[in-house]
Amino acid sequence: MKKRIVIKVGTHVITEGGKLCAPRFEKLVEFLSLIMEKYEVILVSSGAVATGFSKIQLDKKILSNKQALAAIGQPYLIQYYNEFLQKYKKFGAQILLVSDDFDSRKRTKAARDAVNTLLKNGILPIINENDTTAVEELVFGDNDQLSAHVTHFFDAELLVILSDIDGYYDTDPKEDKNAKLILHVDAIDESRLCKNINTGSEFGTGGIVTKLKAADFLLKNGRSMFLASGFDLSDAKNFILEGKHSGGTLFASRK
Repeated sequence: MKKRIVIKVGTHVITEGGKLCAPRFEKLVEFLSLIMEKYEVILVSSGAVATGFSKIQLDKKILSNKQALAAIGQPYLIQYYNEFLQKYKKFGAQILLVSDDFDSRKRTKAARDAVNTLLKNGILPIINENDTTAVEELVFGDNDQLSAHVTHFFDAELLVILSDIDGYYDTDPKEDKNAKLILHVDAIDESRLCKNINTGSEFGTGGIVTKLKAADFLLKNGRSMFLASGFDLSDAKNFILEGKHSGGTLFASRK
């Protein structure tokens, strides 16, 4: 029986200049197709709002505009994934969730059953937050948190976050040229979870703090997370396919 993993990709990785970046998109899908041969793979993908904005330039600071952009962009995002997946004789299916879906056992089970059926039939579940209908009290606000919940509640062993951040450093590498990459983290200090979020993308809602929160959630629930670059997939490939940890950060218990 194949092990199950979740891959999360951020907006900044698959877009450039406010539009989807075809070369990176193609490399990502090639990577997904490779690991689908070895694992059951669930994808959590950002990018709906950015994709919508490439079709119509609405002010995304206005909530209703952002909801509209998500509605416009989401089907195009899935279409792009399937166009590239077709090359590898695979295809994906869309699942949109909000945080409330994980507060209801009935709704969680329904979503998990759907995911299990898709995986059983070799189909890639492509999950995103339902930005069109989510209201403030039901929203995750970033796909790092969503992907952590997907990993836990959908019975995956590992979450792999592909980001513009290539790992977790002892200091901010943008401010300190001597910052050192931490390869393994088994616990996260609470003070690290309260810092200001700095996202590298105009359309992104994440940052290192949201990733640490995702890792903290998984560590407390006996699961693991691997943070690596989504621009250069070599560290992720080495770790997932070869079992070699040469770069990126693994958040996991040492027991």
